[in-house]
Amino acid sequence: MLGCKPIETPIEQNHKNFCCADAPSTDRQRYQRLVGKLIYLSHTRPDIAYAVNVVSQFMHDPRKPHMDAVERILRYLKSAPGKGLLFSNHGHLKVEGYTDADWAGSADDRKSTAGYFTLMGGNLVTWRSKKQQVVARSSAEAEFRGMTVGICELLWIKNLLKDLGCEQEDVMKLYCDNKSAIEIAHNPVQHDRTKHVEIDRHFIKEKIEAGIIAFPFVKS
Repeated sequence: MLGCKPIETPIEQNHKNFCCADAPSTDRQRYQRLVGKLIYLSHTRPDIAYAVNVVSQFMHDPRKPHMDAVERILRYLKSAPGKGLLFSNHGHLKVEGYTDADWAGSADDRKSTAGYFTLMGGNLVTWRSKKQQVVARSSAEAEFRGMTVGICELLWIKNLLKDLGCEQEDVMKLYCDNKSAIEIAHNPVQHDRTKHVEIDRHFIKEKIEAGIIAFPFVKS
């Protein structure tokens, strides 16, 4: 694909790659080789993490639209071959993260995909995009489950820094764009809305009360 036309985004917005069971099949081995290499590349290219997460869900039975989505990622990479991560000294080691989820984004099973990325000292250090294992009954629930995973990542970084002798004393901020999820995290009384995520709710409540985590609101 050296002669392909570059493109500005790695995946189509509001894509429908899940709904193509009737589309013709494609070469499974070629598809798996390409996606495997993209998974490896995503360890240093967070900008393709979500797109690679989507195409990696069809390794067992890839169809032509899935291969088209993989080739779109390659076209995107051609438009920006030198992109990478720049680590700069910002004079602090604050740990913070951002989390988001697309509610019922999979048209096949209506499961949501949640993602997060974390910054340490103003530099991007970890990121992840993963399809949730259960169907969320509201956007707040999808975001809430995503927040739980983001908190676990922040706690892991906090413990790692402690082992390295750089103990994190400041409150770690996890930014979220869903006000309902933030309200549920702070208000443990909303039983009718939170029975199905009760373990996550208690986990988050414990970290808030301990002064380890804060949830500032950020616009989408």
